[in-house]
Amino acid sequence: MFDKLIVAETRFRELEERSADPAVVTDNAAYTALIKEYRRLEPLATAYRTYQKTSEELMDAKDLLLSTEDREIKALAAEEIRALEARLTALEQELKILLLPRDENDDKNVIVEIRAGAGGEEAALFAAVLYRMYAMYAETAGFKTSRMSQNETELGGFREIVFMVEGDGAYSRFKFESGVHRVQRVPVTESQGRIQTSTVTVAVLPEAEAVDVEINPADIIMESCKSSGAGGQHINKTESAVRLTHKPTGIVVECQEERSQFKNRDKALKMLYAKLLDIKQTARNNEIASTRRTQVGTGDRSERIRTYNYPQGRLTDHRIGLTLYSLEKILNGNIGDVIDALIAADTALKLQQET
Repeated sequence: MFDKLIVAETRFRELEERSADPAVVTDNAAYTALIKEYRRLEPLATAYRTYQKTSEELMDAKDLLLSTEDREIKALAAEEIRALEARLTALEQELKILLLPRDENDDKNVIVEIRAGAGGEEAALFAAVLYRMYAMYAETAGFKTSRMSQNETELGGFREIVFMVEGDGAYSRFKFESGVHRVQRVPVTESQGRIQTSTVTVAVLPEAEAVDVEINPADIIMESCKSSGAGGQHINKTESAVRLTHKPTGIVVECQEERSQFKNRDKALKMLYAKLLDIKQTARNNEIASTRRTQVGTGDRSERIRTYNYPQGRLTDHRIGLTLYSLEKILNGNIGDVIDALIAADTALKLQQET
């Protein structure tokens, strides 16, 4: 572990020195890359420096304990030693976590797809509930959301809704939401008061950059079409909606949220890039399936990850056995505790794997 820390600390010092070099500062591309690496290494370097300083303080306290005959000073030194040893243990654990391999997508924006599954209109209504939950959470977490595509029902549900979440670390916060979300509640259309079980699937895709995926423009078929949906002043008035088909894979994406066809095309391209990156990463992850099995969930959209039980006011995340009786609060965007628990569980599993 300490060999890795020394390498990281050395590299961090180099970056500190280079950040003051005028030749680097004036080169926007080089400076942006430098700052990105600097920010990635800063928490590790800071923790390591704190660890080194605490180790020195511990050695000084032990020297004092051995060199003095004063009973009061000895007692104070012994107390300080206990506190510093506990601090070192905590810092060592923090360093182990910081040294874990990072998900290369963690800092990226994400594209979230929510689709109604089993349950008809009730599933579509719950898809709208999940969208609201994520949008409210994103706002409180300092992220920006924007709709990319939607297929709304007459009752205000969504057969499908796709939106982007932008901000540093968006993927790291949303990546464990992929999978099947099950809801148990009495539908508004149910006159007998019977509880119905419905499902909604969620897919979380990191936004792809041009360097992540190569697309031959000749492989894309672009079609313009009229917007569709449950209504609205702009619906079906102009052919501003854009549908893209990627011929090699058969992937079809559509965007209709903007009045400008060019803006819809740009958003549709982002969706296409993200889907192609997802295929690429899935193929790579299948090659390291043994590693994936040690993680919290697989990201598979067919995996049932969570149940929302309205009569009991209960949320249960099946991957980590977490049950909370604060469903209303969670559906109002307070899902941070659930996300934190998933990240902590994933980190613990990775630490086990490293040992």
